[in-house]
Amino acid sequence: MSKAFLPPPQDPLVSLQDLVGSLRAAGEDTRLRVLALLAEGELNVSDLTDILAQSQPRISRHLKLMAEAGLIERHREGAWAFFRIAERTPAGALARLLAARLDPADPVAAADKARLAAVRAARSDAAQAYFNRHAVEWDRIRSLHVSDDQVETAVLDAVGPRPIRALLDLGTGTGRMLTLLAPRAQRVVGVDSNHAMLAVARANLERAGVRGAVLRQGDIYAPPVERDAFDLIVVHQVLHFLEDPARALREAAALLAPGGRIIVVDFAPHGLEFLREAHAHRRLGFARDQIEAWLDEAGLDAVSHRALAGPGDASDRLTVSLWVGRDRRVVTDMPSRSSQEVA
Repeated sequence: MSKAFLPPPQDPLVSLQDLVGSLRAAGEDTRLRVLALLAEGELNVSDLTDILAQSQPRISRHLKLMAEAGLIERHREGAWAFFRIAERTPAGALARLLAARLDPADPVAAADKARLAAVRAARSDAAQAYFNRHAVEWDRIRSLHVSDDQVETAVLDAVGPRPIRALLDLGTGTGRMLTLLAPRAQRVVGVDSNHAMLAVARANLERAGVRGAVLRQGDIYAPPVERDAFDLIVVHQVLHFLEDPARALREAAALLAPGGRIIVVDFAPHGLEFLREAHAHRRLGFARDQIEAWLDEAGLDAVSHRALAGPGDASDRLTVSLWVGRDRRVVTDMPSRSSQEVA
């Protein structure tokens, strides 16, 4: 199957002084090893101390120095702090280049990668244990509506063949939407308020081989990401948990780049009260015109709607609805057709 692509962005030029400062910050054995590990994905201090067999204070000092130099960036997730190579700094571009030039067969680098694999395996086991504890209740809900495969096919159809420059999944949960859409996206970000679910998402993304995804713990009413930045936002099975879904959609719309799209997946109206009582559903589904009115209030045009009816008797089955809203602002900087050719 052919795959659409966009050319990688140009790395910015930097001054001699800034380049020397970045090289000094990177030019030490442990710090280069850390950069090589962070090139594989986000890690916390505990991960790095386990992999590098060095003390927490020492690792923290190295991380602080590199963060101050712009090589890496830090974000909090509950009581934890996660680190990754900086996305938008010239020093971050240099860090990625240095990590890419390291021979993977180097004995030290190879041993670090092996210990990284062990850390990820332990993380995956913990995430699977959490999932198993909740699998029965999730499976009961799944049995009431069409299969996940059918829903995901509908999402892919709604996305279409257009390449995705920046994807945001609000209420990412297990990270399934990120895993599904990451092959089409240059940049992938997931936000969830639940630390345990982010651990599940992180393990699932690693298992699926998705590299470079950014996961953030945060409030859906104030997502910890930049505005006017994403050309696709997914809100998958989230709104029915919220006290104020309309506000969540308004906040999401503010994150869209001009002409960007939001895909909302949720249930149509239903009468299954046990979902409210046992599973914290605040809303028992949404009518088509309700979501479309909220999209309109958020400055979006409702461009499509699709209903996927559940199996069996409609009285005890759920219909999954999918809406697409598009930002009304005119796109003035779309790439040329030649940059979107199919490979």
